[in-house]
Amino acid sequence: MQGQEMRLSFNDEVTRAIAVVRGHMVRKHPYFREREREVEVSMGGGGGHGLCLTTSLLLVICSLPAMVESACGRNPVVFNFGDSNSDTGGFVAGLGNQISLPEGRVFFHRPAGRYCDGRLIVDFLCESLKTNYLSPYLESLGSDFRNGANFAIAGSRTLPPDVPFSLHIQVNQFLHFKSRSLELDARGPIDEEGFRKALYAIDIGQNDLSAAFDANLPYNQVIQRIPFVILEIKTAVKTLYDNGGKNFWIHNTGPLGCLPVKLSLPRKDDSSLDQCGCLMPVNNAAKEFNAQLSALCDELRSELKDATIVYTDIFTIKYDIIANHTTYGFESSLMACCGYGGPPYNFNLNITCGNPGCPVCPEGSKYVSWDGVHYAEAANAIVASKILTAEYSKPKVKFDYFCFA
Repeated sequence: MQGQEMRLSFNDEVTRAIAVVRGHMVRKHPYFREREREVEVSMGGGGGHGLCLTTSLLLVICSLPAMVESACGRNPVVFNFGDSNSDTGGFVAGLGNQISLPEGRVFFHRPAGRYCDGRLIVDFLCESLKTNYLSPYLESLGSDFRNGANFAIAGSRTLPPDVPFSLHIQVNQFLHFKSRSLELDARGPIDEEGFRKALYAIDIGQNDLSAAFDANLPYNQVIQRIPFVILEIKTAVKTLYDNGGKNFWIHNTGPLGCLPVKLSLPRKDDSSLDQCGCLMPVNNAAKEFNAQLSALCDELRSELKDATIVYTDIFTIKYDIIANHTTYGFESSLMACCGYGGPPYNFNLNITCGNPGCPVCPEGSKYVSWDGVHYAEAANAIVASKILTAEYSKPKVKFDYFCFA
């Protein structure tokens, strides 16, 4: 009887949450329409699986602010540059790589070119603008570039600059895209005003740091490489600015030392772990990178006339989720959902997600990490919601600021 009362109370909370979803806060948001259908099914069926789904719904609802209150006065245009954290299918299209389920199982219910069980941060940010998800620049079929293009490719770095698909190459691809669009005139997807008023988003650098640590370089040599990475980002921003861009949204890098792919590597002892179980040297390098990136953004603000350059602190957002994962409703912060090897990290570099024999946690499980390298959709949703508050950005402007610039 006590369990029945608890279930009724919990379902009352779910009903209340759905009422909020249907109300002004997240009106008609596609994420919640999808989850609402799942909850209605699970509540009718009873059992533990329904509890997992309803708990998952509450987790995301309580974490997300008004993601659809943004209302651009015109068609928003976004150009994104980066790595797998924001790659919506470029790697798959460019190299012909095939990915299979369980990738994309949560929202798309099929592989969707993303290394995630569902949507990425950039997808949620696009939803906040009430625009379509960004089409990968390299996808030749079914793409719609009227709202911009995604040049991000999984595995991309800034260095070396002339190797596909470095940031330099991605910017060159954009320049070709712009040139062809304007040559096509009325038949092009975006006009001159669209390029001028567009948002240029950059999220790259993680793989540069990761590669330095993978090469077993001493810590001081890893740090010595950072200014060269920052210089490539500076060159990219200035090139885009010189070609008409004036609105920039730049993410710093996340806590690389909290990823199972790094934590699973052999180490002498645990003296290098912090209170959350993350690798301090790796995270310290990420912090140094972020400090230099923040300084670069300050410099560019004073140098580039009429440009708005927003620096967003992804590290703090993600580390907070890991440090307080139970508060957000997650059961595991440092263990991969899709991986091999079991606790504490469930990651084996030889048997990674998508490979035969690699198990995956049941749907409805609450993991921060999807595959040991990338975050799960539930975590991405929370990150996006915090970005949209503007509290983690410098200057503190809303993500849709460029709509009215």
